[in-house]
Amino acid sequence: MKKFWVGVLLGCLFTITCKAQDKPVIIGYVGGFRGLINVNVSPKKLSIINYAFVDVKNNRAWLHREATDTINLRRLNDLKKQNPALKVVISIGGWTWSGNFSDAVLTDTARAAFAASAADIVRKYDLDGIDIDWEYPARKGLKGNIYRPEDKVNYTLLLRDLRHVLDSIKIQTHKPYLLTCAVGAFKDFVENTEMGKAQQYLNYINLMTYDYNEKVAGHHANLYKSKKYKDKNSADKAVDAFIAAGVPPEKLVMGLAFYGRAYTLASDTKKGIGDSIINHDRGWGYTVIRDSLIDRNGYVAHRDKKAKAPYLYNAAKRQFITYDDEWSVRKKCKYVLYRRMAGVMFWEYSSDPKEYLLNEVDSILWQ
Repeated sequence: MKKFWVGVLLGCLFTITCKAQDKPVIIGYVGGFRGLINVNVSPKKLSIINYAFVDVKNNRAWLHREATDTINLRRLNDLKKQNPALKVVISIGGWTWSGNFSDAVLTDTARAAFAASAADIVRKYDLDGIDIDWEYPARKGLKGNIYRPEDKVNYTLLLRDLRHVLDSIKIQTHKPYLLTCAVGAFKDFVENTEMGKAQQYLNYINLMTYDYNEKVAGHHANLYKSKKYKDKNSADKAVDAFIAAGVPPEKLVMGLAFYGRAYTLASDTKKGIGDSIINHDRGWGYTVIRDSLIDRNGYVAHRDKKAKAPYLYNAAKRQFITYDDEWSVRKKCKYVLYRRMAGVMFWEYSSDPKEYLLNEVDSILWQ
């Protein structure tokens, strides 16, 4: 009888362990590019923290703000005391610091040296992996960025070399390391990379399913295409494109926008959504949007039920704001479960310090 109950207990523990391992990942980008991190991070609500960003300089991974980066990385690692399963990963590049990737990976020698320099940071600060946020291979990103056709192949080779060097560290430390990438969630990114080949070196592919649409007043983080205006991008379309390119859905991570984008519209605007933009305004994080703007101060909240995307319109100011809220995040999390994707990630933690959206994510994916 005693053996029976021991067997039952072990079986329960095995089931719990499997369920814990099968949970979708929740990846949060935490920005250190401004200096010291000024937000309290809840480690029990996250699987992985992507520390943004590490720069690329002289064909090497480089801590642009080493004095504060060192403090930030130590503080993030300390969060593992509250959640031992938490992983802390360095994210290299980003919109501002992607200009030197093309040179850094142009030759075998340069690429090997770059990979080694990134691994040195992981080793020095006892981190858990590397995230590559190259915006973009073989395609224009920020004005002045270097890009060339060879990037298409070199992007794959970079990920191969990073995987190799991380596996080499694993032999020494006896712990696995993550290799992920943040990718443009649109057709041109897929066409200018070899994602079907590249995915074999990656644990997760973080789809930046936001910052869509800047031509007219439209959604920047819509799950599906809208019927209210002509748009060419959506999260659903991006997921299909990456799967068609050869990426398994279980490696794909849905991006969530914890911030909004704002536009001033032309004087002849009629309905807000779909109308002409005359100025790109400063946006707000979701905490501010929820606490100060939704159905307040002239801002009227709307939902595009087809696109699964909310927006605000202030007719007096002719200002349109596109963002994610609890409703749209809930729809995206259920989509992730339905499509059997790896999980979700979000940009960026400081945009929602009250964790309205993170709490919604946790309630759907982890509870």
